[in-house]
Amino acid sequence: MRAVVQDTFGGPEVLHIAEVPRPEPVPTEVLVRVHAAGVNPVDWKTRTGKGAAAALGPLPFTIGWDVSGVVEQIGYGVTRFAPGDEVFGMPRFPRQAAAYADYITAPSRQLARKPPNLSHIEAAAIPLASLTAWQAIVETARLEPGQRILIHGAAGGVGHLAVQIAKSRGATVFGTAKAAQHDFLRGLGADELIDYTAANFEDEVADLDVVLDLIGGETSLRSVSTLRRGGLLIVVPSGADQSVLAAAEKHGVRATNIMVEPDCAALEQIAALAESGRLRVEIDAVFPLEDAAKAHEHGETRSSRGKIVLSVAF
Repeated sequence: MRAVVQDTFGGPEVLHIAEVPRPEPVPTEVLVRVHAAGVNPVDWKTRTGKGAAAALGPLPFTIGWDVSGVVEQIGYGVTRFAPGDEVFGMPRFPRQAAAYADYITAPSRQLARKPPNLSHIEAAAIPLASLTAWQAIVETARLEPGQRILIHGAAGGVGHLAVQIAKSRGATVFGTAKAAQHDFLRGLGADELIDYTAANFEDEVADLDVVLDLIGGETSLRSVSTLRRGGLLIVVPSGADQSVLAAAEKHGVRATNIMVEPDCAALEQIAALAESGRLRVEIDAVFPLEDAAKAHEHGETRSSRGKIVLSVAF
């Protein structure tokens, strides 16, 4: 079968197509014929030796976690799925799932049934980003109706899904994004938007219950003052460093890091939102599997709206 393999760390050019043995499912696993694989920032960070590289083990390896496809074979003990079922998920993260390939094996309980109204391209774009948003907003912040949340990077892959998940919880949603993205985000339910190129967000919003920071760095520090006493700052990229934690303590607010985990129960709730039409994913670009390097170039060099996906099976 085909797989995108890298033998060394480096730029997009280290990604190349190779013929590798098809994996076989062990007990509790399923073999999935991949139809599409999502591309995420952690993918290109891992390609360079950062991101999840330490958890993948020695080179060569195949990156990628987001996947949508069809179950081809089930291992002993699997009861959730049968051959022919359409599934999607983010298996094994942060260990190797090798989603940039024709086939993957995955623990059956790290996958969910694909919403029937979504294409495989759309479904492959959802798991990692939506689970990041869900685990931050629903499970960590426990966001309640009427609460106020600010989402930094609201038009990005995680951000635009976070806006919709927060609205599904009955929250008032603020977001930072360039002005060109404001109409798009209002269409997803955002209540108030701040053009971060034209104004300082900390001058525009206050008394927030939650800030979901998908940017990191200086943005995290500046976000502390926007929270009410006892409010929560959740920092996704690279986490909250000691300066952020100290500032949060000084201002009487909380700050935490988060890393997404596979979770079929949450994914099933996300799938229900998607099937009901309350969650939609924006596709920025689609590339064939053999153009994985171009997909990484696109993601690293452009400000994308929504998600990038590799088309694998036709």
